[in-house]
Amino acid sequence: MNKFMLAPSFKEIWELIKDPKFIIAYVTVMVLLMLFTVIAAMINEKRFDNLTLRLNESADKAEEQSQKEASASRFEMLKALDEQKATYVEKPFVEDFTLAEFCAGFRNFAAGKLGLYYDIKTIREFISGVAVSHFIILQGMSGTGKTSLAFAFGEFLENPSTIIPVQPMWKERSDLLGYYNEFTKSFNQTPLLQKMYEANMRKDIYITILDELNIARVEYYFAEFLSLMEIPDPELRRLEIVSDKWDNDPEDLQNGSIMLPQNMWFLGTANNDDSTFAISDKVYDRSMIVDLEKKAEEFKAESYGTMPVTAEKFNEVVKNVIANSPFPAEVADRIAKLDEYLGEKFKISFGNRIMRQIKSYLPVYAACGGSETEALDDILAKKVLRKLEMQNLSYRRGEAEQLCKFLDELFGEGAMPRSVAAVRTMARLK
Repeated sequence: MNKFMLAPSFKEIWELIKDPKFIIAYVTVMVLLMLFTVIAAMINEKRFDNLTLRLNESADKAEEQSQKEASASRFEMLKALDEQKATYVEKPFVEDFTLAEFCAGFRNFAAGKLGLYYDIKTIREFISGVAVSHFIILQGMSGTGKTSLAFAFGEFLENPSTIIPVQPMWKERSDLLGYYNEFTKSFNQTPLLQKMYEANMRKDIYITILDELNIARVEYYFAEFLSLMEIPDPELRRLEIVSDKWDNDPEDLQNGSIMLPQNMWFLGTANNDDSTFAISDKVYDRSMIVDLEKKAEEFKAESYGTMPVTAEKFNEVVKNVIANSPFPAEVADRIAKLDEYLGEKFKISFGNRIMRQIKSYLPVYAACGGSETEALDDILAKKVLRKLEMQNLSYRRGEAEQLCKFLDELFGEGAMPRSVAAVRTMARLK
């Protein structure tokens, strides 16, 4: 049998163990193993400490984020306005003025400061419209200064107008006010929502320009605003922004709703062409209309300046004018006869809303420096005779001249030039 296949004897093993080289090698290996074990333990301990630290940091960050989310508001921009309220310093307002001075001052300011020229009748119609309604439609051909007029008014009041470019796809009030984003847990706050919130804190007159308002359907996206304006008590005119309430919501957001500011006016510019929607009768009835058909001639403003007034003071001046100007009984009688004629011949009528507007518009326009006859002619053409457009064209054409004759007989020959022109235009006779 091969001796190499035999197991080593005890003596041979003992001799090997006693060999100093073996002992040194054995000790060296054991020391290395011990060192390796210690180093491995230290590394594992460090890894564990690092993991623990990372876990702690993650937990701290999660807690910090949770606290931040708990303290953050979904209306950060409105909350910022709450913070600014404490440091707001009210500017001095003009307290003593007449409507005639107000009109002349605005016209001169627009010309002298901004190089914008408007006929005094246009300014009177505009200011009288602002006095009667919080919703004004400025309509006419492009380039006649519709947006510029609304912009200039904000500058004159020392409170710049907010321009809202209407978009063709707008269909609901969220397009104007914004919406809650479930992903970011915040409300997408539009410039209009911010201005409405700010206006409720201040006394200034606020002007919001709905630029090209009929590029989308006004009765869709602006419907709730129009309805709220009809409520007699301004305190009840509230728009729901969100359906719930959070503890950290802005101060003036009550149960998720905001008040439609009493000191905010909406001025819509409208182009009547093939690229826009026709404005419905409902919208026209609730608004005041200013036609800008051509550019006015330039003139030199001798002196001009701003005239910041509070909404409360402006409304007070208007109320005093109306209260001290009883509506003439003979004018009321003539309007009633016109209403009867239009109902009999054209099956159209105008209700209490337009009658209230007429009763306010005439004395205010006169206080602005015009005449009540001019005012009546203007408002009848825009608010009443405009309804003839709903009639059949061939019928309108056949009855137009008889209606013009009736207007001359009722109000005096040549007293109603705008109304007569409106009838002939709608009958395609002019």
